[in-house]
Amino acid sequence: MEKATETGFDLVGIAPAGPAVHAEAFSRWLAKGFQAGMDWMARDPARRSSAGALLEGAQSVIVLGLSYALPEPPPEIWNDPARGRISRYAWGPDYHDHIQRMLKDLEQFIQKLAPDSQNKIYVDTGPVLERDYALAAGLGFIGRNSMLIHPELGSMIFLGEIITTLALEPGEPLQLENPCGKCRRCMDLCPTRAFPDPHVLDCSRCIAYHTIESKEIIPPEIAGKTGNWIFGCDECQTVCPWTKKHRPAQKNPFLEFNPDTCCPPLLELAEMNEETFKSKFGGTPVERLKLPRLLRNTAVALKNWGAPEAVRALEKLSKHPSGLVQSQVEHILG
Repeated sequence: MEKATETGFDLVGIAPAGPAVHAEAFSRWLAKGFQAGMDWMARDPARRSSAGALLEGAQSVIVLGLSYALPEPPPEIWNDPARGRISRYAWGPDYHDHIQRMLKDLEQFIQKLAPDSQNKIYVDTGPVLERDYALAAGLGFIGRNSMLIHPELGSMIFLGEIITTLALEPGEPLQLENPCGKCRRCMDLCPTRAFPDPHVLDCSRCIAYHTIESKEIIPPEIAGKTGNWIFGCDECQTVCPWTKKHRPAQKNPFLEFNPDTCCPPLLELAEMNEETFKSKFGGTPVERLKLPRLLRNTAVALKNWGAPEAVRALEKLSKHPSGLVQSQVEHILG
């Protein structure tokens, strides 16, 4: 535990490597098609639902958490419709790389203490229902927005796991009776009403899905409600009282608010080529999106802005060599 803190993690806990507590709910979620176009989530759900299936002889899951909360950005910048919003977790270098380095340091420490142990690292890229294991390890509770929420840190937490053959003393889930109370802010204030039921996210209606995961055009019924989000969406987290009461430090180990990259002007984005895209977003989660999808999202934000200069930028994007960008603009302009 102390080594995890020394490595830089804010939270650490131990969960058994058995089946995830919400494995059946996950299967029902898949059966309803709520994963939208993320077909990879439906591949081998049994393997995805048990950490023990990912490493022979696995007995424990060490769950680590790192807060990515930062103070609210200046409203005159963040709420400017001429600028595009980028989700907070992408306000800097790609977290996968940063946390993986931290986990490897911790794994090497474990290996020195227990040379015969076998370990596997995951950072949001492997088939692990990580929120379930974080729940079992006592790192928080699951809110109505389906996010893991820590009573002191809120929900803006990166998670990473070390699945190990070591038999470690497991933690216990937090004993909080009805932590959300009657609050439905995350559900009621979601711009696209992406939560059909508490704890259930319909990705086909989620702004984050459409601006990050989807490789298709953003449908009109969603596009008209995305505002100026061009990468992800934090709405269901920032309205949560548990997250709002957290007063994050001004500094974060690797993230910071920079208006030029966290809330960039839409007109500048519309003029981007591959070189300027990599110069601005190289090494960040936005780079994984690739330029055509960022321009697709920018086109939608330009339409939502609606100023004359935005319309001119859209007309110019209609001639972009990317078929995806052309198709999105065509749907926008009719």
